[in-house]
Amino acid sequence: MITIEKPGGYDQLLFKELDEKSFTKGANFNFKDNAPTPDDSVIVETYASGVNYADVVIRWGLYSSAKEYVGWPITPGFEFSGRVADVGANVSKFKVGDDVFGVTLFGGYSKRIQVPERQIRLIPENMTTSQAAGFPTVALTAWYAMMESCKLRKGDRILIHSVAGGVGSMMLQIGKILGCHVTGVVGKSSKVQFAKDLGCDEVIDKSASNLWETVDSSEGGNSFQAVFDANGIETLSESFKHVAPGGRLVVYGFHTVMPKSDASNNGSLSMFNWIKVGWNAMNIPKFNPMQLTEQNKSVMAFNLSFMFSKVDLFNEAMEDFLRWIAEGKLRVVKVTEYQLKDVGNAHKDLESGNTMGKLVLISKEQPEES
Repeated sequence: MITIEKPGGYDQLLFKELDEKSFTKGANFNFKDNAPTPDDSVIVETYASGVNYADVVIRWGLYSSAKEYVGWPITPGFEFSGRVADVGANVSKFKVGDDVFGVTLFGGYSKRIQVPERQIRLIPENMTTSQAAGFPTVALTAWYAMMESCKLRKGDRILIHSVAGGVGSMMLQIGKILGCHVTGVVGKSSKVQFAKDLGCDEVIDKSASNLWETVDSSEGGNSFQAVFDANGIETLSESFKHVAPGGRLVVYGFHTVMPKSDASNNGSLSMFNWIKVGWNAMNIPKFNPMQLTEQNKSVMAFNLSFMFSKVDLFNEAMEDFLRWIAEGKLRVVKVTEYQLKDVGNAHKDLESGNTMGKLVLISKEQPEES
């Protein structure tokens, strides 16, 4: 397992061996009268664990739900795939030997994890275990942003920032499933073809041209029914300006508000980084409810990690995903693998902005056919 004892750089990602009977668990949080117990849970010997930008923010000590639900030490990780090693007395849908994937509120960077039965599903036949490990968190984020925060209709024009990333590539695919016209933004020329191959109608490379001038010169550029933005201060104001009346700006992260690791100091944060965080936080755009009303626009925002108790939403989303996967409409298009012990390199590469698709940590050899 990987554990973080205190905020810091890559050297704080400590690898520890688990004995055969040990496992990590997700955080405890309030399910009220429907709290899961060990009898409702399964133990999974993991094959792979997904890596998300939120894990980097956890390492820095800046992820609010990690501080609220766990504190230090903490094992990061929201998603995994593997094989069921044990089941609780009340578990009826899975048996020992089933190949599954699932979600967890932290604890995923581990060779063995215990989670409630309701948080896992069988791995689809047309998905590898690596793909399955890198699928649920980004898919759930994209689904909530597009299916709950918005009411998109066929023909709607939407704009997706970071369309070649894990969440962005899922949003792109869901947007096309819904029949939308998708404009995607990438930060490097090497990512343009990747987005086009996924079906993006228009791809804007902001490293080669001015983003908003290009948007304004395109047909219907000022009339997006929805703009999906996790950048933060860098783009939020202009994103909102380019939302059509009746449309929504959907915010699910603040990437450019966050600091950047100091590669020369093993990924730790310098004092300058902390000053920059404070400055950026003070300059985040403010949205006045009266002005929103006058402009007939909405700003929606969410953090998926605070919504693990929403079992009905999780089930509905998973039904959509498994149907779309079976129909060949939704897929994890690119997965880059790292060994669990090399988690620092995975974090470093993810922070670089050069990666596409999803990164996963491999904790053991691919499971043999059961």
